[in-house]
Amino acid sequence: MAETVRVAVSGAAGRMGRAVVRAVCAQADLQLVAAFGRERGVGQDAGVLAGLSPLGVSVQPHTEVGSLAGRADVLVEFSVGDGAMANALRAAEAGVRPVVGATGYTRESLEALRAACAHYRLGGLVAPNFALGAVLLMRFSEQAARYFAHAEVVELHHDRKRDAPSGTALRTAELIARGRGAPPPATVAEEEKVAGARGGVHEGVRVHSVRLPGLVAHQEVLFGGPGQVLSLRHDAFSEECFLPGVLLAVRRVGGLRELVVGLEHLLN
Repeated sequence: MAETVRVAVSGAAGRMGRAVVRAVCAQADLQLVAAFGRERGVGQDAGVLAGLSPLGVSVQPHTEVGSLAGRADVLVEFSVGDGAMANALRAAEAGVRPVVGATGYTRESLEALRAACAHYRLGGLVAPNFALGAVLLMRFSEQAARYFAHAEVVELHHDRKRDAPSGTALRTAELIARGRGAPPPATVAEEEKVAGARGGVHEGVRVHSVRLPGLVAHQEVLFGGPGQVLSLRHDAFSEECFLPGVLLAVRRVGGLRELVVGLEHLLN
């Protein structure tokens, strides 16, 4: 019989956090042992917030993440930006493996978490996207870039998303750059009639961000070549698509010995 993994959820009062609580509680080999949040939800039962029966696990302030030492194996972190990374750092310092789904953090906070995991000899995961389809899209984009040097990324999200481009789009651009090497030379001297009309550039790859009500999370990668265009697209319509990837990470992060970026590191 598999050993039970003790799980804490940070951001437990948010939409994604509540979904993770429900998913963890539905697994026989996982046990919810703690929940954390900002002012909203603190003091309330995490199960009730998630639409379940009371679990006897009250949402605590984020500042209490360090109290997890000896009580949890994994912290699933779905807060925002550098705040999420600060919580993950507290978890690592308490000997708890972080599984982070936040975007919008700085490179400095990521490196601080990487150093902490190395110091405490812990595995950890930071994933810009937990949807398995999105992870495969990124992997396929890296492969396609070996044959199609001309590529642009278009990401589309709901109008409540704060960071642009998305973490998934940035990671996709990095993988495209890794797959193709140096970007191809420009064919003309471009002139933008409106600043930003051609999007931003990350690792030599143009990235375009769309924010509209009605969207959830979508990304298309366009590759152009002589006489042909290759389009790779992923559409996420609800938080349910992220849960299989989160559960995969919770179960497999214990097999890591360092912090890695990208769920693809846990795929066979």
